[in-house]
Amino acid sequence: MFDLDRADLLPALVLLAGLSARLFEAWTHFLNPDEALHFLLASQPSVGLAYKAALTNAHPPLLILVLHYWRALGSSELILRMPSVLAGTACCWIAYLWLKLVSDRSTAFTGLLLFAFAPSLIGLSSEIRQYALLLFFISGCLYFAERAVRDNSNWTMILFSLSLYGALLTHYSSFIFAFAFGLYMLMRLYPYGKHPTLVAVWSAGQIGALALAGYYLITHVRRLRQSGMAQGIAETWLRKSIFHPGENHVAVFVPAQTLRVFTYLLSHGVAGTLTLLAFLVGVVSLLRQNPAPAERRPTPRELGLLLALPFVLNCGMALAGLYPYGATRHNAFLALFGLSGAAVGLAFWKPGRNWIRPLVIFVCLALCNFFPAPPPLIRAKNQRRILMEDAVTSLRGSAPPGSIVFADYQSGLLLGYYACGHGIVQIFPPLKSFARSHCGPYTVITARPQEWKFRAEDLPEQLANVAEAYQLVPGTKLWLFDAGMITDTVPALRKQLEQLGCSAPQRFGENIFLCEIALSGNPAQK
Repeated sequence: MFDLDRADLLPALVLLAGLSARLFEAWTHFLNPDEALHFLLASQPSVGLAYKAALTNAHPPLLILVLHYWRALGSSELILRMPSVLAGTACCWIAYLWLKLVSDRSTAFTGLLLFAFAPSLIGLSSEIRQYALLLFFISGCLYFAERAVRDNSNWTMILFSLSLYGALLTHYSSFIFAFAFGLYMLMRLYPYGKHPTLVAVWSAGQIGALALAGYYLITHVRRLRQSGMAQGIAETWLRKSIFHPGENHVAVFVPAQTLRVFTYLLSHGVAGTLTLLAFLVGVVSLLRQNPAPAERRPTPRELGLLLALPFVLNCGMALAGLYPYGATRHNAFLALFGLSGAAVGLAFWKPGRNWIRPLVIFVCLALCNFFPAPPPLIRAKNQRRILMEDAVTSLRGSAPPGSIVFADYQSGLLLGYYACGHGIVQIFPPLKSFARSHCGPYTVITARPQEWKFRAEDLPEQLANVAEAYQLVPGTKLWLFDAGMITDTVPALRKQLEQLGCSAPQRFGENIFLCEIALSGNPAQK
């Protein structure tokens, strides 16, 4: 089914290079807080508790269940990230094979270059997140559905349905894909009487997908909405990606957010703009072509609709305030369609020599990887694993046994993984404002999940609450450990810490710092 001929040797080398890039990031970078959270959710004594812990998160449970068993192989960063590395790399190859089926070899190779070296896909494929697994399953859906229709194969259609179930169990953005692809398959299978058994197998798979989606919408998504988690996210770091009537105009929101999607995928404003233009050229050219009957592949208009529909539906969800659309990893599933459309558009560029186009694309992607603009929340130089190791070593060397370590939620996640060897933050309700746990010779006090990161204006009151809850007297020393996705709020926080006795924090890059503070007589008045 996945035959490799001589013409695929160069694509195989590209795939190997993409794998190497993913392995390098997975090996050299310390975990970000989200990754540490996923590992903590999976590190439960039983699979039942792991499933229960997974439901406290905003995603379906498949990745957590996979990690629960994968931990038997080890708990190093590289080992824990290997499911994403392998899934993200396999996605590139499967999507390449699909593009060969629906277009031509040159377009497929261009697509492979984009899949293998798009900075966002490298990053997501080297992290403990749902997105590489999601893209793996979606690419499987594309490939197996196309093979099933071409070969009139019931078994391949069953593989498509299983891939769809995997996507639905991995991330809720797959619901948008499932609806868009369902519409495409209704066009692709018409007339339905031509292959009645195949249509029946596909229909049965769709019924199963509807049942699975309905179950999680009722039991999980509704509970997340009732808890206010979705609204809280939409009003904070995903606010720009949700349409707000009265604040945004549709005519501005739609093109601006579409551009932000491509800027995210390429991690560069200029490259994202050029890729969006290529995507538009590709989709428009497909939709304008004469839809002549094609026995072996979709018509150009069918393919154009497939590439455009996920964007249209996702944008519609954002306009309705139901799902983000913009520069966020929550739209990572659009990569397969956006980059495939761009590959179709780039096929219209025919330089004098065949090697010029792939070389230019490769050089542009290299620039995007090494000089991202805008930069990520944690720059590569600040996420080197050695920095976290130095920070933990410094903590153990500076804080005497019996010391109290104080951390916000994201820092507590990282502290638990790197310094304590076990989880020290709260997962299951009821949640306290601050939780106390043991970490070797230290006592650690960590904030609840809602306090993802400390803010300068809230810290005095939080310290007062900690002092009251745990009967800490004025002058008590605390070691504040702050690490993770540190943002521009940090300068104000560090100024506040100076008033608490931390005049010279120990810094380890821009995203980790450690300092000793002292409780004052009345912190709330500071």
